[in-house]
Amino acid sequence: MEHVKSFEEYTDEELFSRVDHNEFESERITAPRYSYWKSVFRVFFRNKVNIVILGILLLVIVFAYVYPLIIGYDAKVDPYINLMDSTSKHLRPSAAIKKYGFNLHWILGTGGSGQSTFDAVWYGSSISISLAFICAAINMTIGVILGAIWGFSKKVDAFMTEIYNIVGNVPMILIISVLAMLFQPTFWTMVFAMTVIGWIGLAYFIRTQVVIIRDREYNLASRCLGTGTFKIAMRNILPFMTSVIVTMLATEIPSYISYEVFLSYIGMGMSDMSLGKLIYASETAMVTPGWEIEFWAPVVVASVITVVLYVVGQNLGDASDPRTHM
Repeated sequence: MEHVKSFEEYTDEELFSRVDHNEFESERITAPRYSYWKSVFRVFFRNKVNIVILGILLLVIVFAYVYPLIIGYDAKVDPYINLMDSTSKHLRPSAAIKKYGFNLHWILGTGGSGQSTFDAVWYGSSISISLAFICAAINMTIGVILGAIWGFSKKVDAFMTEIYNIVGNVPMILIISVLAMLFQPTFWTMVFAMTVIGWIGLAYFIRTQVVIIRDREYNLASRCLGTGTFKIAMRNILPFMTSVIVTMLATEIPSYISYEVFLSYIGMGMSDMSLGKLIYASETAMVTPGWEIEFWAPVVVASVITVVLYVVGQNLGDASDPRTHM
């Protein structure tokens, strides 16, 4: 039977081995490298529902921007191409396909001018989505930067608080409506109306968040070292609030589409054939037997766009929280 040595019987050479000192090895970090945005997307795509919703959003974007380019849609010509043909107006999908043959253009029937409802809806979607993204980009940029400085500077805080108390309590929809009436209702007029004070509520929210975290130890240390207010706000505060900003963006983008649809529906929207304008133009079709799809098609598409944008933004905001990366 083989003899098994006890601990006392082992020599030092057998128990220990010499390891040379290596400065590079001693400094190497064995923990896995952390990437914030890589972790964000890993958490986001971990939920299979997000992949489905993102697929729907991608499909909407393709039909809103790529499809009109492929078919060469002309907003000045195509809506009136069948205007003189009385038999082409207000056709149900089945009747339109029977008249013109099976084609993607006619799967939603025709409108009051004989135009393709399908083509009109997606062209209108591109206008509404573009309006929402441009307004969100302007308001979020101004709101986040000014809000960060607002929360840090006491002089700016005193001035901006008074501005907010005066302007911030006026209903946003009222200001947009007045500006839409004063100026010619074009795309850029609507952008101006939605952004002239649309950023102030966002700035105030960011200011409140900054006030909460501005006196934490690492910010006090930066201030003691002589770091400027703007640099502290940009480097220390805003990155900490990424998840909050993304969540705010998720609510802002759909809200601009809702504003545009509502104003167009009451006859105060822009002249461009947006989703709201389509809904307004087909208002009588809602109660006319056989014409209902002309009204409900843009309503459903507008609802899908707002819901999808909101859900994607909310879930991306949740994934942006570092606490979910564990």
